[in-house]
Amino acid sequence: MVSVSEESKVIRLAAPRGFCAGVDRAVRIVEVALEKFGQPVYVRHEIVHNRFVVDGLAAKGAVFVEELDEVPEGAPVVFSAHGVAKAVVAEADARRMIAVDATCPLVTKVHIEAHRHVREGCHILLIGHAGHPEVEGTMGQVPSGTMSLIETPDDAETIIPPAGMEVAFATQTTLSVDDTAEIVGILKRRFPGIKGPRGEDICYATTNRQNAVKVIAEDADLVLVIGAENSSNSKRLVEVALRAGATEAALIADASMIDYTLTDRARIIGISAGASAPEVLVDEVIAALSSRYSVTTEEIMTTVEDVEFNLPPALRD
Repeated sequence: MVSVSEESKVIRLAAPRGFCAGVDRAVRIVEVALEKFGQPVYVRHEIVHNRFVVDGLAAKGAVFVEELDEVPEGAPVVFSAHGVAKAVVAEADARRMIAVDATCPLVTKVHIEAHRHVREGCHILLIGHAGHPEVEGTMGQVPSGTMSLIETPDDAETIIPPAGMEVAFATQTTLSVDDTAEIVGILKRRFPGIKGPRGEDICYATTNRQNAVKVIAEDADLVLVIGAENSSNSKRLVEVALRAGATEAALIADASMIDYTLTDRARIIGISAGASAPEVLVDEVIAALSSRYSVTTEEIMTTVEDVEFNLPPALRD
């Protein structure tokens, strides 16, 4: 009888995976703000959706708060990578806070286009998930009543925009590419003149990670996605893996969350990580599997990412 430690496993490691340029920039913003302003630097909401990252920054002196009323007047505060509503920025200004905006530039692009659509007299249909910080921030960019949220194909089939107004659509940047395409298709059928974004709203990193998972998931017995439960892009990777052919797929925060009843019966294991999960967590998962099984690891590269975003002007010196 073959022991667990002698069982042979093939790990298919997706590439790209893990940190995207927007997440890397947001984390650097908090670190540089701490260097410039000293401790503490306040951060409204999680800077990115990953507890390991948040705890690491907290250990360096970042203080995470839910709302600005928890921040002393005049203190430095960083807005998360997901973006914030205009009202939050106005409140920070009114309280003379040193506000540093870590909003991902690709989320900012969606905000700019929302402003353009409103100026052009359109009602905006935003495809996204209710309650997600990015959706709240985007809806908070425009006057109340000028944007409606679309979460499902059924919503797209039944939404009734204000009479006499042109319509436009925008999307959360971390959605499933395939699911969003279905919803957009319905909206274009129902509203033939609907205006869309200049370029894709779903960010390059989300698209790249989903494409890579589709490749590693084909014929895989199990795909493990490393990421947080509140990370939209990570949860979408699990869904993509199952649709692409993986027998099973699971979202895990780190190596301690590996379900060995799943890995024991899997011969081919795919591994990826959401855009807010650091590479160290991937390394720890592979190490944990390697300590239990005989493992062969192959990295499958589907594209190379070389995107970099500058720090905001307030921190560049």
